[in-house]
Amino acid sequence: MAKNNPKTISPETQNEAMQFAKKTNKPGQSKEQTRLIALGIQKGIAEYKKNVKSKQREADKASKRRKSQQTPATEEVQSPVVTKSRYNILPWGLLLLSWAAMAAYFITKVN
Repeated sequence: MAKNNPKTISPETQNEAMQFAKKTNKPGQSKEQTRLIALGIQKGIAEYKKNVKSKQREADKASKRRKSQQTPATEEVQSPVVTKSRYNILPWGLLLLSWAAMAAYFITKVN
C-alpha cells in the first residue's frame, strides 16, 4: 500500500469519493462539476484519515508512557512500610475488653 501524502491519493479513496459525488449529483450538473466535487471529497477523506492516524499515534504513545510508568524498575526493591498507629492498638484493646467483660460476667454469675 502506498503512503498517502497530499499529492498521492489511493485508488480506494478516489473510488469512494466518486461514488459520493455521483450520489449527490444534481440535475443539470456537468461532469466537470462532479469531478471537482469528487476531488473535494478525496481531500476530505485524506484529511480525515490523516487525523485518525495522528490520534492513534498519540494514543499509542500515551499508553506506552503509562505502561512504562506503571512498571517499577528492577533495580528498585520496594519494601513494605511498617507504620505504627493507634489503629493497630484498636483490635488488641477490643480483645482485652471482651475478655474482661467475660471474666466479670462469670465472676458475678458464680457469686
